[in-house]
Amino acid sequence: MERWFEFMGNHPFLFGILGVLIVLFFIFEGQRNGRKISPQSLGILVKAKNAMLIDLRDAKDFREGHISGSRNIPYSQITSHKEELKSADRPIVFICNLGQVAGSALQQVGHTDSYRLDGGISNWKAQGLPLVKSK
Repeated sequence: MERWFEFMGNHPFLFGILGVLIVLFFIFEGQRNGRKISPQSLGILVKAKNAMLIDLRDAKDFREGHISGSRNIPYSQITSHKEELKSADRPIVFICNLGQVAGSALQQVGHTDSYRLDGGISNWKAQGLPLVKSK
């Protein structure tokens, strides 16, 4: 550990660059995945702006439990719905299992007012929020 501090003291410029690179990494990663919306804020956005909820999970997972009012468009089919979603006149919230696929879909569609559900359905369930089952 002492050698680590000695190295840092002898090379402050290198550690300054490392610090800047770490900060830039987190900034760019946050932007790449799009804007996040918390499960609590989702209800407010839906009521205030009539947001469109797009569930990107496969049909089986969607039937087992989804957020009320959401529409199922599996991620594998997102390109065929790209123009329809991009031209929507209301906010879009993309939903997946953990939030990562939703970030990718958000980038592909390129809608100006779009979000991804932070933590996806897993976070929604962890918050104890209800899911609707399809028949």
